[in-house]
Amino acid sequence: MRVYLARPLIDEREFEAVRKVLESRFLTEGEVTREFERRFAKYCDAKHGIATTSCSTALELCLRTLGIGRGDEVIVPDFTYPVTASVVALVGAEPVLVDVDLNSYNVKAEVIEEALSDRTKAIIPVSLFGNPLEKDVYKLGRDYGIYVIEDAACSAGSILEGRKVGSWADMTCFSFHPRKVITTGEGGMITTNEDELAERARSLKRFGMRNVNGSVRFVEFGTNYKMSDILSAIGLAQLEKIEDIIRIRIEKARIYTEILEGIDGIRPPEVRPRTRHNFQSYVCYVEKDGMRDKIREELARIGVETQIGTYCLHIEPAFREVKKVGSLENSEMLFRNTLTLPLHHELTQDQQEMICRVIRDVLRSG
Repeated sequence: MRVYLARPLIDEREFEAVRKVLESRFLTEGEVTREFERRFAKYCDAKHGIATTSCSTALELCLRTLGIGRGDEVIVPDFTYPVTASVVALVGAEPVLVDVDLNSYNVKAEVIEEALSDRTKAIIPVSLFGNPLEKDVYKLGRDYGIYVIEDAACSAGSILEGRKVGSWADMTCFSFHPRKVITTGEGGMITTNEDELAERARSLKRFGMRNVNGSVRFVEFGTNYKMSDILSAIGLAQLEKIEDIIRIRIEKARIYTEILEGIDGIRPPEVRPRTRHNFQSYVCYVEKDGMRDKIREELARIGVETQIGTYCLHIEPAFREVKKVGSLENSEMLFRNTLTLPLHHELTQDQQEMICRVIRDVLRSG
């Protein structure tokens, strides 16, 4: 038996969409990508969508679009995938690492506020694993006149107070990696409601090109972060079923939570009122140090894939000299003790019950 951590939902719609693009012989970024951008932005309640090669390049593109560089600070949660902070350094700015909340796994406004300085140009909060940020995080950006670039790699389809993630921040970045809710294989998307930001981001990802008085001119230094029509065709097919995918994930997450709530020593993920957690990942917290890895080992022995939650940046070699504010103790605890369980459309309730029995038995024996 093998139980996969994640499985993208692929059917004949994706094959047919790709076939049409291949038959057209137009394979680079074109009308199919523009349609994907329009539909994804509309889905997110946003005005503009800008497709990119990945969420990582989307984050970098946002920083460059906003003119963030040498001498600027950008506040980033310490508990996240490393690229959230790496892109800040890549554009010449300085990442500032702050702690996250032990329950939501997300950064809170009051923690960000403590890290603000006269050099702070932006914050990159992460709506981790599909759990939406608190509204106060966006308000803090407005109150202090700093940009909010949301790393929503995991959060397509997540909802806060009736509005989808992608419509709240100045710029929001999504991932279409195969572990995400919808996939294009590799790829990303920026959403924004600001016309000028959208125009500059589109220019920078296309070599710095703009239409000037009816002719194409290279008005600034840019690069190539375009998404091909092949990948966008897959994205359009995936977008047609995103609500079904999320519905299935929420239902399977509910089953996990109901069982795990009856097991001592493990805490299911938080779901706050007036939000929709899309459960891109089902990440629970093992309350005793050292037991998370024992659970993973036992599940791996019987063919069940699991993963840690994500990384604690300040203990990684690349980030040793990076500015830090606060103890970052929650980040370390989450790094050591969070456990990601399998969650996808092929997962059966019998498999979920079996996984939870293993967790219970390991915790009891420990």
